[in-house]
Amino acid sequence: MKHHTLWKLMALVLAFTLALAACTGGGSEEAAVDCKAASDTETQGSYQIPSTIEGCHNVAFVYVGPHNDGGWTQAHDVGRQYVQDTVEGVHTAYVENVAEGADAEQVIRSLARKGFNTIFTTSFGFMDASEAVAEEFPNVDIIHISGFKSNEDNFGNLFGAMEDMKYLAGMLAGSRAKMDGNPRLGYIATFPIPEELRLGNAFALGAQKTCPECTMDVRWIFTWHDPIIEKEAASSLFDSGVQVVMTGADTPAPAEAAPEGKWGITYDYKENCTNPRCLTSMYWNWGPVYARIVEESKAGTWVGGWEYFDADSGAMGLLGFMEGEEMMPGTAALPEADLQLIRDTLAKMLAGEFTRFDVFAGPITDNQGNVVLAAGEKLEQADLDGFAQFGSPCTTCMYWWNENVTAELPSLE
Repeated sequence: MKHHTLWKLMALVLAFTLALAACTGGGSEEAAVDCKAASDTETQGSYQIPSTIEGCHNVAFVYVGPHNDGGWTQAHDVGRQYVQDTVEGVHTAYVENVAEGADAEQVIRSLARKGFNTIFTTSFGFMDASEAVAEEFPNVDIIHISGFKSNEDNFGNLFGAMEDMKYLAGMLAGSRAKMDGNPRLGYIATFPIPEELRLGNAFALGAQKTCPECTMDVRWIFTWHDPIIEKEAASSLFDSGVQVVMTGADTPAPAEAAPEGKWGITYDYKENCTNPRCLTSMYWNWGPVYARIVEESKAGTWVGGWEYFDADSGAMGLLGFMEGEEMMPGTAALPEADLQLIRDTLAKMLAGEFTRFDVFAGPITDNQGNVVLAAGEKLEQADLDGFAQFGSPCTTCMYWWNENVTAELPSLE
C-alpha cells in the first residue's frame, strides 16, 4: 500500500514537472529575454553610457538636452518610448545633455563599441560626429536628425517639414495680432543654421496671409535649451512692443513671459502649451517614424539617405487643430474666417495636397527688396536645407529673410 502511494506521488511530480516545462519553453533551454528591462550604465567623463541587452536589437538615442525638457528632447524621448513599447525584441536607451562637437563623437563612438545596432542622434550639431562614427562602424545604422549628410549606406539624415506647422502658426499669430490691433510679431531663434531661417521664414509667410501689415522681429539666443535665456529673449521682444512671440527653442518661455493681453506660441512638445496665454504649440510625433526605421534596421533593409517627411506622415501637429484637440482660449476667439483658412490649409497638408514646397512658392521677396522666387517658382529641397556658405549645392538657398522680417541676417562666421 505504501509503495503504491509512493508511485502515485512520483507520477504526480513527474506530470507537474512536464507541465511546467511546457509552460516555460523547456526550463533549461533559452529563456525569454526582457528587452524592456533597464540596462547597466558605465560612467565615461560626465556621461552615463548605457549597455546593450544580449538577444535584443539595441537602439540608442543621443540627446542634446534633458530627456524631460518639455520641448525638443522630450518629444524624441516620447518617440523612443513608443519604439520600446511597440517594436518586438527591441531594447532602447539614451544619453542626455550631450554637448555638440567632440563630446558627441565620443558618446556616439562609445555606444557603437557597446554594440548598439541603431543610433539616433537628435541635434543638428551631431552631424559631423555621426558621420565619423558611421565610417568606423559600418554595421551600425546611424540616423541623424535635422542635418543634410548621408553616406547612402549606414548613415543618413531624417527630418520633417515643421515649416508646414510654422506656416499655419504664422497664420494664427497674424490673425491674433491683427485682432489685437498690434501687428508686431517676434521669433526666438537658436543658432544661425538653415533650419532656423527656414522655420522663421515659414512663420513670416503664414503671417502675411492673415495680416499683410504684420512685421516680425528676431532674437538670437545661441542655445537649444536654456530656460533663463529663452525667457529673457521673450521678455525683450514683448518689452519692445511685440504682440505674439514664437520660439525655435525648447521651453514654454514665450507663453510664460507673455504679459496680460499678449501671447506666446510654444514648440516641439504637445504638452507644453498649458499657460492660458499660449495660443498653440507646433509639435512632433516621432514614434511611428522611429518605429518604422527601427523595424527596417532590425530586418537589415534600412539604407541611409535623405528622408524628409511632410505633414501627411502624421509625425507633426498644430495643437488645437488636430483630431480630438481643443483650441486654447486665445485661439478660439479668433475670426472664424481665419480659423477656417488654417483648417482648410491643414486638411490639404494632411492629404498630401499642400507640402513644404507650397509654403515656399513664389512670389517671395526678401527684406532687402530682392526677388527670392518669382510667381510660379518653388524652392527645392537643397534650398530648404542649405547655405551656400556651408558648402551646400543649393541654388537659391535659405540665407534670406522674408520681406516682413525687420531683422538683419545673422553672421555665419
